[in-house]
Amino acid sequence: MSDTAHDHPRQFTFGPSALVTPANAVTVARLLAAPVYVLMLVAWGASWINVVVGFVLAASDGLDGYMARRHGTTRSGAFLDPLADKVLVLGAMFTLVRYDVFWVVPVLIIAAREIIISVYRTVAGRHGVSVPAKRLAKAKTLCQQLAVGIALAPPLAHTRWLYNTFLWIAVVLGVITGAQYLMAARRAGRPAPPPGVITAP
Repeated sequence: MSDTAHDHPRQFTFGPSALVTPANAVTVARLLAAPVYVLMLVAWGASWINVVVGFVLAASDGLDGYMARRHGTTRSGAFLDPLADKVLVLGAMFTLVRYDVFWVVPVLIIAAREIIISVYRTVAGRHGVSVPAKRLAKAKTLCQQLAVGIALAPPLAHTRWLYNTFLWIAVVLGVITGAQYLMAARRAGRPAPPPGVITAP
């Protein structure tokens, strides 16, 4: 007997302008979890509970990405997802600066890069310009997460050279990818930009 539409229902997808989606729900949950995670860092510092919670929050980025690909990417998700990443990692980093674990200079460089690129993404998005994620930018995010994770893991919390190495690698990759985004924007000029969805990290 041949397959029918009832046997294989089509996967429901959301349009680009949708706001209430499963992926966005996960992303908003990650945003709301950021201040709670900061309070946990203040309360318990370097501890396995903070390492585990940090890992779960970082891994949840893959979950909302999977759900977005499955149910359709949206402009709101393209804005909220990288915002959640930045709020989580910068919140953790500035908390570690507050307790003299991280040096403030590399964290300020990373924060400045994120602010500049976020403004660029907002302006580009208003013109419908696509800003695809770069592999180096993903590596930058991974190095940031590793620096925080190492600084919080009890057996490694005192190996300053190790987490500072990943922190400075993240700085270098952040500056390189930030320059790449801005140079690409300058070359494009955008007098009549094509429509697209922003996905930059």
